[in-house]
Amino acid sequence: MSTSRREGDAGPAAGKQFEPTWDSLVGYRVPAWYLDGKFGIFIHWGVYSVPAFGNEWYPRQMYKQGTAEFAHHVATYGPQSQFGYKDFIPKLTAERFDAKHWADVFERSGARFVVPVAEHHDGFAMYDSSFSKWNAVRMGPKRDIIGELAKAVREKGMIFGLSSHRAEHWWFMNGGRELDSDVQDPALADFYGPAEPDGTQPSQAYLEDWLARTCELVDKYQPQLVWFDWWIENPVFAPYLQRFAAYYYNRAAQWSWIRGGWDKAGPAINYKHEAYPAQSAVFDVERGQLTNIRPEFWQTDTSISKNSWGYVKDQDYKNARAVIHDLIDIVSKNGALLLNIGPRPDGTIPEAEEAILGEIGKWLALNGEAIYGTRPWKVFGEGPTSVVGGAFADTKRASFTSQDIRFTTRTDVTGEYLYAIALARPDDGIVRINGFGSGTGLLPRAVRSVTVLGDTEPVRWTRTPRFVEVRLNESLATTSGVVIKVWLEPVGSQPRQDFLEF
Repeated sequence: MSTSRREGDAGPAAGKQFEPTWDSLVGYRVPAWYLDGKFGIFIHWGVYSVPAFGNEWYPRQMYKQGTAEFAHHVATYGPQSQFGYKDFIPKLTAERFDAKHWADVFERSGARFVVPVAEHHDGFAMYDSSFSKWNAVRMGPKRDIIGELAKAVREKGMIFGLSSHRAEHWWFMNGGRELDSDVQDPALADFYGPAEPDGTQPSQAYLEDWLARTCELVDKYQPQLVWFDWWIENPVFAPYLQRFAAYYYNRAAQWSWIRGGWDKAGPAINYKHEAYPAQSAVFDVERGQLTNIRPEFWQTDTSISKNSWGYVKDQDYKNARAVIHDLIDIVSKNGALLLNIGPRPDGTIPEAEEAILGEIGKWLALNGEAIYGTRPWKVFGEGPTSVVGGAFADTKRASFTSQDIRFTTRTDVTGEYLYAIALARPDDGIVRINGFGSGTGLLPRAVRSVTVLGDTEPVRWTRTPRFVEVRLNESLATTSGVVIKVWLEPVGSQPRQDFLEF
């Protein structure tokens, strides 16, 4: 199965400079760290974490009459003319924020890259912005949150990225124009503005400002991943997206030779819908998955919580098993998972979120070789459970069964391997893999051995023209996915009946 990494391409690693055109940018290639890493952590942490009500769109909804957030705000804090969104800023104290502890948690989760939100739709920068006084260095925490995280994450050997949601700020606070609120105060226009009506297109001045702020993030923090939300898909952004990508890719090429080359340190941009051409950046699906293998490498971004990205007091959490299953399914289809957490205003990660991340990390510690560094096989898998494709469908699928199996593959100096990941343990302890039968046409090659990751004892298995059957040992303890590793005979070996009898 091909991916968007094209070995030997001319590119920045070969001294090429990108031009701000789609024709030039489709020469981009995805770096190996991303293709191999598969699993990252997203972090929504900002002023919206203070009210801890609804979700991270509280700053918009609190000015929208008729919403639950509006009613809650008035009842709890008073009229928006007397207590506006800006008044939450001092309560974002970050007094217990410890970037090194966060990095420890992320490392134990098995994540290979970390992507905090640098600026959300609300317009408050969690970094040292030279374009706005409304930032975490001058207000609230009075610390460079993005800078501290970048240092701690890199010290752990993980890749550091960041996200910018600045584009959506054009209209995000416009509800405050419709009532008596502090959004109307001209003295606060540099924070709440532009607050333009929904459906209007950003001005040239705003677009130039967006580009300057985003390039500043690149220059100050040298992120190896920049994530954008959906609103950049508006056609008016197109030339600015081209200018940004060319600037970013060319700048990153200057860093890469220090850190080991494009594959180890090269950059990536995440986009949604059709904001970028497929070969110029990495496609991202919000809270959703794909139904089949995508030739180009892609990503799902989703939250550990079903109801919010930022911290709220009544989170509805997914369990670790469901997240692990999504990761397996996504990787089998040539994708990566970016899993979001929402820290509290004081800078602590909620205990439930640390626990879920810890469970994911335990599974990956045993089974990670079937995830990291793998590539998709001829088919992504087999089984009765269908994934609902597209965005905002991450809670719509049925639970996976023991008959649902996902495939990945790898080749290294010791040989070629296939991994079949059964998403639940069968009641009878026997995993049947139909796609690996010698007569199915999918795997005509001979099998050298079959093992189960995490099990030190030999397993009994047999191969027929119709399937491979593996009898699991009773001592194998797993609740989230059994990984069967198949070592293939070299190309040219004759198919045969392979077995260690039941």
